[in-house]
Amino acid sequence: MTLNAKAATLRALHQDLLVLPNAWDAASAAAIAAAGAPAVATTSAGVAWSRGVPDGHQLSREDMIAAVRQIVAAVEVPVTADVENGYGESPDDVAETVRQVIAAGAAGINLEDSRTPADPLHTPEEQAARIRAAREAAADVPDFFINARTDVIFFQKGDRAEVVDRAKIYAEAGADCLFVPGLLDLAELQAVVEASPIPVNAMAGPGSPTPAELRDAGVRRVSLGVALHMSSYAAAHRAVTELLNAGTYDAFTDASEVAGAIMRF
Repeated sequence: MTLNAKAATLRALHQDLLVLPNAWDAASAAAIAAAGAPAVATTSAGVAWSRGVPDGHQLSREDMIAAVRQIVAAVEVPVTADVENGYGESPDDVAETVRQVIAAGAAGINLEDSRTPADPLHTPEEQAARIRAAREAAADVPDFFINARTDVIFFQKGDRAEVVDRAKIYAEAGADCLFVPGLLDLAELQAVVEASPIPVNAMAGPGSPTPAELRDAGVRRVSLGVALHMSSYAAAHRAVTELLNAGTYDAFTDASEVAGAIMRF
């Protein structure tokens, strides 16, 4: 399958609700695909932590690209890459990141409008220029999917009206989807969905509305962020705690269920 065919497949999955688990390495991606996920996303936090680097724009572009390349090689389904802030402030920086992501085989990206929680967001106009640069860099992959993440709610930089304003500007610049982490109130989400010219992505986890409830609110993509990666740490902690304290192996009994998917790694 060509890369554009994978991108077109990823695009088509947004016609209904796409539940998109996030991988951090080749083995986790293989396990996710083996469970039946129609696409795989990367988690920048998980990739960073797996390489001994803190989350929050600390991972290098080179390390991110290496992880994306390994994940793409591990699965047949489309992969979309979390490129954080684009690994640079300028549109040229974002364009170079997109070119390298495409060379690594990814069918789409997440691109944030934030720098750090303490810094101002990119202005809508600045982020629009960065999105346009991403779209131009992907000209040879016309269905390349750009998920424009806005941290207006997540970093408490504004309200729903600001999110909607950015949705319209980002869509005009070439974004395909609006990612609004931190917004899980169903009524607020539905209001954003109704006002946004592009599909809306929510980030879910424990305590969040169910995928069915999010679908009913009009959401077309649900990401797990770093939740799956964190649950793997919790599973390891439970298994070792049982082994050291009880001397039993019950927590290990389901390991063989996924071993076939990841043994080659």
